[in-house]
Amino acid sequence: MSVIIEEVSFEKGISEFINFPHDLYADDKFYVPEIYIGQKDMMNPDKYPFHQYGNVRYYIAKKNNKVVGRIAAINNTNYNLHHDSKVGFFGFFDAIEDQDVVNALLNKVKFFAKENGHEYLMGPTNFTTNETAGVLVDGFDDSPKILMTYNKPYYGNVLENYGLKKEMDLYAFMIYTEKASEKSLRLAGALQERLKNKGITVRSVNLKELDKEAKSIQKIYNDAWEKNWGFVPFTDAEFNYLKNDLKMLIDPAFAYIAEKNGEPIGFGLTLPNINEVLIRNKRGKLFPFGIFRLLFGKNKTKFVRIIALGVLAEYRKMGIEAIFFAKNIQEAKRRGLTGGEASWVLENNDAMIAAANQLGGERYKTYRLYKMKI
Repeated sequence: MSVIIEEVSFEKGISEFINFPHDLYADDKFYVPEIYIGQKDMMNPDKYPFHQYGNVRYYIAKKNNKVVGRIAAINNTNYNLHHDSKVGFFGFFDAIEDQDVVNALLNKVKFFAKENGHEYLMGPTNFTTNETAGVLVDGFDDSPKILMTYNKPYYGNVLENYGLKKEMDLYAFMIYTEKASEKSLRLAGALQERLKNKGITVRSVNLKELDKEAKSIQKIYNDAWEKNWGFVPFTDAEFNYLKNDLKMLIDPAFAYIAEKNGEPIGFGLTLPNINEVLIRNKRGKLFPFGIFRLLFGKNKTKFVRIIALGVLAEYRKMGIEAIFFAKNIQEAKRRGLTGGEASWVLENNDAMIAAANQLGGERYKTYRLYKMKI
């Protein structure tokens, strides 16, 4: 039975593209449906900031008139300008375990990449490395935490069979509240006192001044991540969209800013794992009842995700990151939470890996980004 590839657009066919994973993972107890309206807004060229500088094509694969796969071909011009590279991306990849289907989908994105003058293909990124990225290759016995990907165990094999090779692994660490190192927590407390003598303090984010706080965080993020693999600065529009998307979930007890004499030099952001709520929203529909589950359930989750920690280069190795971690654990203990996921951490980020290990973290999931010359 031959594979037919159809291009869809935001105006026509995008619902099939968004909904395919719900059918693919219908019997998978660990699958968490993406919120439909959120996915559709991402693909709306008039709403989502990525479309201001990048362009994308969406494809679905069919067999016997049934959708059996999907993929997006992505031209991320900001990435290539920032890295002086010629890389085409693919994302939103899902498919049945059929190499012919996978090959047909990847052939489409490879053609699109060549059409845009690119020499390499890399992914998955949805749409950029500042969003959800990577194929899960280890740790399939648990649902993904908020804003993390999930897929069938065969994904890595079918991508490698096509010729894609590992480019970078992204680690997720689980820090169980009861197993967290008490010694590290005590040391972090003493460290905080020493830093205070140097004019460095850590405070909670002020939600009443969220716009101002977000601008400080954006500046720190773009500076602190500058030398990280795969980094691309957020545009103002992208960061503003992210702020508005997440502001309902931000809890000041889990969001911190480090300051030196009143000037922001670092931040830590931890979010409730609302996937514990969304897993019950079949097919990602928020209405009529899903929105209430989300609103009432966001403060009842048993896990959180440490989504970002960033400190300006000149203030690293002073222990600020350890203080952020410790504050998360102390608040988790106070609330009786089971634990927190620290993710994702680049496999070559020795400092963050060491910090997670010192606190008793367990590396329990690995995500992978792939690349190939075309």
